Amino acid sequence: LAIARRTYYPFCYKNSCTGNGKMMSSGIGTLLLAALRLPLVRGLLILPSSREPIMPSSPLMQSSRRLALSSLSTAALALLAPATVRAEDDGVAKPQRKFQRYPSIRFIAALGDPKASGGSGAEAWGLWRDDPGPRGVYLKDYDRRLGAKDNVAPAGWKFDPTDWWVEEHGLIMSTPEPLPRKSLDRGTKEIVPEKNYVVTGDREVTTVLTVREDGGWELEKGTLYDVTHLPCRSAAYRGEGCAPRNANLRDFPVKPGAEMPVISGCDKQDYAVLFVLGEVI
Repeated sequence: LAIARRTYYPFCYKNSCTGNGKMMSSGIGTLLLAALRLPLVRGLLILPSSREPIMPSSPLMQSSRRLALSSLSTAALALLAPATVRAEDDGVAKPQRKFQRYPSIRFIAALGDPKASGGSGAEAWGLWRDDPGPRGVYLKDYDRRLGAKDNVAPAGWKFDPTDWWVEEHGLIMSTPEPLPRKSLDRGTKEIVPEKNYVVTGDREVTTVLTVREDGGWELEKGTLYDVTHLPCRSAAYRGEGCAPRNANLRDFPVKPGAEMPVISGCDKQDYAVLFVLGEVI
């Protein structure tokens, strides 16, 4: 219990990151003690963090980042597990929902009014099942590491010249897959036209996001802004003549919460980034 480990968050890597690009020192004993006094949101634990910068190329950082994300997910969902019932706002006890923790944190790219708690358009949202940052290629290295390699990144993903994504430090990322909006009822084995995710912005709000097959979405608590991880910026760049070599490298890094830069010849769409800890089953 006395052994502490240094663990890291994903996506952001430099001094400009005040949320994701940060290092957290934690031990199992420290975590257990902290759980007694950290803020809870509907039974979910919010972990503290510091602001020490790190570099993306370190193998230790890569390994430690995965440990950090696993720890965040475990701590947040573990507090839900012991109870068999939960009290609703009307005081009536209802069966406790079951949560499945993902082996590593996933990332939703979301569109919507930051002040809204629900809306439509989730059919245009995306999902990264793995942290896309460490697997990315810097804009300045596009010709050498992507263009000259038949648009295949060193990490194995394929660059899509019609729909390519960039994060706040100028790293080209893999294009996210469409966000799944259906789930399997494990009792009846029937397909349910909605899916429930546990999401957080690593600030104050951790809650359940419901997305539906028709593109509708809603949060149980807070707004889209509340579950957005502000240091993580992402945008899709599309259009004929839209190419990474058109980017002005001086526009990076992007400040937390700011819009991504315009790139000449491209149609830009900014997306909010949500951490996904797991799902309701």
